[in-house]
Amino acid sequence: MTELRIAIVGFGKIARDQHVGAIAAVPGAALAAIASRNASLPGLPHFATIEELLEKGPPIDAVSLCTPPQVRRAQAAAALAAGKHVMLEKPPGIGVAELDPLVAMAAEAKRTLFATWHSRHAPAVEPARQWLAERRIKSVHVSWKEDVRVWHPGQGWIWEPGGLGVFDPGINALSILTKILPKPVFVTAAELAFPANCQAPIAANLTLTDIDGLAVTAEFDFRQTGPQSWDILVDTDQGRMTLSSGGARLEVDGKVLAEAPDEEYRGLYRRFVELAATGASDVDLTPLRLVADAFLLGRRTVVEPFVD
Repeated sequence: MTELRIAIVGFGKIARDQHVGAIAAVPGAALAAIASRNASLPGLPHFATIEELLEKGPPIDAVSLCTPPQVRRAQAAAALAAGKHVMLEKPPGIGVAELDPLVAMAAEAKRTLFATWHSRHAPAVEPARQWLAERRIKSVHVSWKEDVRVWHPGQGWIWEPGGLGVFDPGINALSILTKILPKPVFVTAAELAFPANCQAPIAANLTLTDIDGLAVTAEFDFRQTGPQSWDILVDTDQGRMTLSSGGARLEVDGKVLAEAPDEEYRGLYRRFVELAATGASDVDLTPLRLVADAFLLGRRTVVEPFVD
């Protein structure tokens, strides 16, 4: 098998913690270079920018963009123009419409554009989808609450326009929700809490439904201390399903049906290798559309300033 030679662009916490190990563990993938202004990896060619990487770097087939979403569109366009396959960390961009030209570029160049949703690859997500497919769903509640100081320390970009604030983790929940429910959902109301010194929300409450009127609520909060919660609760005609730990554990009425170690990013890279073999793309923007609608419909309140 010919290896897919991948360069990581943007070498922050998520790239170091997840992407490097996942690439090393996936057959057919190989890490060939790093492009980052602030960090490098011993033993690998390093470049300050994607432009320098594409001009002066070693032979590569693909780039994995782990930079803040505000700059990914231009980076993806540069990579596609250079004939490279492109993986986009989530969220894939700062808006929905900016992805359309990239999809067209990828198709014209016969290169892969992969908008990733890592939480969909959590081990209990597919079992949850299968279990719900055979039940009548009565209601759904999402509780996605974490401490931003633990998970995003010093990452000021997350509070800027396009950084999404609490929707950066919240979109993970929406990516799972739109995977496991049998019918599409849409936002009907939202309440967004903005720190007085930030351009993105620190907390959000959403009301959603589907064409049949299913009751769906979601609570996102970046101010959680103590135990963190990444849970989706679904009441059905055959019991309560709980998908917890970000999709790693599935229970029905307290009985564990599925649980396994985290291999989300390995799943992403297996999919990337598979797509790149034929130049196919995978760009599902449904979770991003729901976030965009939450901003469109949201009632905004101002809360105390955020200090990292």
